[in-house]
Amino acid sequence: MSDYPLITFVEDDGGREAAGFKGKTGDCVTRAISIAMNREYEEVYAALSEGSKNQRVTKHSPQKASARNGVSVKRKWFKDYMAAQGWAYVPTMTIGSGCRVHLRADELPHGRLVVQVSKHYTCVIDGVLHDTWDCSREGTRCVYGYWKNVGFDWNGQLRGIENV
Repeated sequence: MSDYPLITFVEDDGGREAAGFKGKTGDCVTRAISIAMNREYEEVYAALSEGSKNQRVTKHSPQKASARNGVSVKRKWFKDYMAAQGWAYVPTMTIGSGCRVHLRADELPHGRLVVQVSKHYTCVIDGVLHDTWDCSREGTRCVYGYWKNVGFDWNGQLRGIENV
């Protein structure tokens, strides 16, 4: 067992309530991105809504995706949006590999991460889970992958490759 705690949890809605949004919803992608990127909730909500609005309905996604009710993170427009913000996806699990990384402080790198777990996106900042609920399952929840900042500093300036 490690000397680190499983993961510390901080309740954080990413600015959703302060932006005037009410009620429960499926906006975990919007919340996680606004927290990790330190952006206003409305800004991220608008960008993801714009990307979702032209997404076609398929047999695998029978309802229109939205920033409020779920973003289809496998779509090209979403991956392009994250890349344009200077973020890169790091897969931690492949088909047949089994779970190798769990939602634990000692199994994730430091920094600001947008983390993909089963049917949910969350944010981890330097080993601290930021979400509206503790989704770690006491350190047993498998991490499928995470987005990390690789191209911009926190002032929005493009970093040189030597700083990545």
